[in-house]
Amino acid sequence: MSRAGVSIQLTVADLSTTEAFYAGILELDVMRALTARGAPEHLILRHDGWEIIFVEEGAVVRAHPILGERFEEYPKGVGMTIHVTVDDIMEIYEAILEEELEILYPLEHKPYGVKEFWCFDPDGYLLVIEEARGPR
Repeated sequence: MSRAGVSIQLTVADLSTTEAFYAGILELDVMRALTARGAPEHLILRHDGWEIIFVEEGAVVRAHPILGERFEEYPKGVGMTIHVTVDDIMEIYEAILEEELEILYPLEHKPYGVKEFWCFDPDGYLLVIEEARGPR
């Protein structure tokens, strides 16, 4: 029996900046992928059968020139939100403030029992950062 999975590819301006944000600030397990000769360098974030693949926009446009105009027409992240659960939200919130990244909604304790804030990653993708709940 095969196991289904889902991959989402996001284009980014710079892999190192993306890696610094997701692995450094959010402390997620982001890996630089080993690529075949001629394939674009990319990052992979995997969790429970899902993965997000980050590829530099320039590499995508070189492989698929027709997309170049679309990237100019539509800002990244419009209509999409990435939800991330973390262990130490206060430390992450302070790091994002220090890096002067845009925060849409500040850190709040919600009536449904979680702490969360909304921010944009360096490429404009919208993230909801939520602190993991303790044991029930």
